[in-house]
Amino acid sequence: WCIAFKFNAEQAITRLESVTYHVGRTGAVTPVANLEAVQLSGTTVKRASLYNEDAINSLDLHIGDMVYVEKGGEIIPKITAVDMKAREKVFMLGDKVRFAKVCPDCGSTLIRNEDEAVHYCPNSDGCPTQIKGRIEHFVTRKAMNITIGPESINLLYEKELIKDASDLYDLQFEDLIKLDRWGETSARNLLKSIELSKTVPYERVLHAIGIRFIGETVAQKLAQAFPNIDLLCQASFEQLTAVDEIGDRIANSLINYFENPKFKEF
Repeated sequence: WCIAFKFNAEQAITRLESVTYHVGRTGAVTPVANLEAVQLSGTTVKRASLYNEDAINSLDLHIGDMVYVEKGGEIIPKITAVDMKAREKVFMLGDKVRFAKVCPDCGSTLIRNEDEAVHYCPNSDGCPTQIKGRIEHFVTRKAMNITIGPESINLLYEKELIKDASDLYDLQFEDLIKLDRWGETSARNLLKSIELSKTVPYERVLHAIGIRFIGETVAQKLAQAFPNIDLLCQASFEQLTAVDEIGDRIANSLINYFENPKFKEF
């Protein structure tokens, strides 16, 4: 009895200047198109997500191409097509865009699993961007709820005061007040926040430690099935997949995580 009208998204055309690659906390590598600035739906757009290698190949992108850009859901800019007629008029077209072979941050060779479209940096315990990303995830409100931002995390990491999220619990007042733009109040507030984080429920800790594919809902299911971390560490593939909503992919991710000595120590 209702009709919903979905209007075509507003489009703009602009030039593709370059493609860069960003690494997430799970090691997922996302290509980003850097564009000549263009007005679109009331904002200036300079970047657009390219998602993965398959998306790049389907567009047959070349540096210097004129591309059509629109906002997915009126929010996230994305390239929808290449203006092939404009390409014909370009005397010197740039190189074809090919997905990166190595991690832009640590230089490790990227991998892509057969059943996934995403490339990953496998250097999970040595890639600085992944490490800092996991710390940023660890401190979020729905995880450990520690009041520290990305800039401060980066500073602590650069000063070698933390090498992973567990090192937050070894921070000393004397270390913090020596940092640039840190005073007594900032140091005490952070330490108080860290102390309070020790009271968060077990399922939030599971979510916080950043095991791949373990979000809030899955963490709750696991916490109910395995009431402490030791039980979860020792769980077999069969025991894990017997839990509601836990499939092969999540079970293998958990097993691989706990088989890594560095993560188990963490």
